[in-house]
Amino acid sequence: MELHELKPRNALNKAFLKVKPNRAEIEGFKTNLITLLDRTNDTESEEFHKNLVSDFLKKTYYDPNYFINTKGRNDLVIHNGNNAKNFVGVVLETKKPTNKAEMLTKEKINVKAFQELVLYYLRERITHKNLEVKHLVATNINEWFIFDATLFDRLFAQNKNLVKQFNDFEAGRLADTKTDFFYKQVAEPFIDSITSEIEFTYFNIQDYQKPLRNADKADDNSLIALFKLLSPEHLLKLPFTNDSNSLDKRFYSELLHIIGLTETKEGSKKLIERNKAGERHTGTILEDAIIQLDSLDKLSRLEKPNQFGDTQQERLFNVALELSITWINRILFLKLLEAQLITYHKTPLLRGAGGV
Repeated sequence: MELHELKPRNALNKAFLKVKPNRAEIEGFKTNLITLLDRTNDTESEEFHKNLVSDFLKKTYYDPNYFINTKGRNDLVIHNGNNAKNFVGVVLETKKPTNKAEMLTKEKINVKAFQELVLYYLRERITHKNLEVKHLVATNINEWFIFDATLFDRLFAQNKNLVKQFNDFEAGRLADTKTDFFYKQVAEPFIDSITSEIEFTYFNIQDYQKPLRNADKADDNSLIALFKLLSPEHLLKLPFTNDSNSLDKRFYSELLHIIGLTETKEGSKKLIERNKAGERHTGTILEDAIIQLDSLDKLSRLEKPNQFGDTQQERLFNVALELSITWINRILFLKLLEAQLITYHKTPLLRGAGGV
């Protein structure tokens, strides 16, 4: 057996690696990861540490869109949707930090944690006919080993002899029905017999303690690959936006709010319109412009007011919207220019520049 270790950066899709996370995402990741590390307790059980891992993943990435919980005798799973009815997408085996005997190392993976992953995968793939498992993970909080499910499918699910032994074990036709029997008598010798390469992604959180805990935001760049490695986009192999001209959803929603607009649906169409009466705020650009146009009687200066609407209210709205969009475009142009200059000079020109 030949073991091939990948670093987090090398394991990620190159296009996904280029997508820049925002500051709030990185700060949340750091806070939650520090909490995970600080709450580990060598005297506590594996159940305790499994819950820590679950809380970290939920708070950082997966709630409320992807359900995380135990499933049967599986240690921890991430579903491909927001409830247990969705197929499992990620299987995790967690060990306490002091349980070195059952945890993988970079030199030896044929230990109980890996054997457990093999059994859990076969149950998903063979018993439950689940074709949607994407990754399998073994962790002891500090060390993380991540395997692509395509490797498990090729090595284990497609091996007829192993599948037969698995089915016989599940049906109670072997010498023992205990899982330890399967690990020792079935999984361990089979894994030992593998001659092909086994690739995995590995990282140790302790290697990131300095950038994780210091206040220098420049050091956060070293955390980006780690942040993305545990994200739904990677572990669940979700599609991601790779268009530099596309708008971030949160930025888009905030932009509409600042202008004073809202997105609605009419059948299959998406419409952008003025906030409804009672939900309008005078602090928004649009509403403030309408107030100024109306109070100063600016519409009387229009040469062709009819081209902006038939009624006074329509004209006020359309003129104010045109002015608002013009102002926003100018602001966005300045921000794009700033970003380009930062790229050229590699140093922030303005304090509080967004992103990492």
